Amino acid sequence: MAKTILIVDDDPDIVDLLKLYLNAEGYITLEAFDGKTAFNLLKNQAIDLAILDIMMPIIDGYQLLQMIRQQYKIPVILLSAKSHDYDKITGLKLGADDYISKPFSPLELTARIQAQLRRYYEFNEPLLAQQPSQLKLGDLLLSHHECVLYIKDKPIPLSAREYELLKLLMSEPGRVFTKKQIFERAWNEFYIADDNAIMVQISRLREKIEECPRKPVYIKTIRGLGYRFAKKDELIP
Repeated sequence: MAKTILIVDDDPDIVDLLKLYLNAEGYITLEAFDGKTAFNLLKNQAIDLAILDIMMPIIDGYQLLQMIRQQYKIPVILLSAKSHDYDKITGLKLGADDYISKPFSPLELTARIQAQLRRYYEFNEPLLAQQPSQLKLGDLLLSHHECVLYIKDKPIPLSAREYELLKLLMSEPGRVFTKKQIFERAWNEFYIADDNAIMVQISRLREKIEECPRKPVYIKTIRGLGYRFAKKDELIP
């Protein structure tokens, strides 16, 4: 099945050049010339990989990358005239999978795209096949196929970050996950010592799954360490 590549660059000539090479390799391409349009495409289209310029109007590449990483885990390649080490490090820390400086070789970029797609889809396929289709603890059932939480058969809407966080905690009941582990394992992001970001997501989850959020039964706070999900024997009435 042909993979879909999103090209985001405010230079029409670069977009046309990339489309030419990628279409020749059998990829389906979508294009956007600013970050806002690109993010709308992501929300409404099935996209397998994104190529982002950094310097764009409305929403720049760094901002768009952060927005993508809050909801999606697709491979992202930054393509930019910014070639200093600082720019590359910034992009990679924000969640980019690769960084290519302009001017660039279309053939090299195509090869890097193939490598990212191979790593993301083919290398992960055996691991994905081993994962259970759902997690059930107490009255909670988290469906991986639907990405939906059910409480006593009632569907509970979750944001992408809430889903990934709950999935991590429920996958190993009783295990304490540090803030660093949550950032890196649940959200695939570098830990930047932002305690508030995790506290907000934990609070939102408790509002949705706990009968009394101030006295949580499912998600426990381990002071000075992190958070853990209740074990099965703790949930027995």
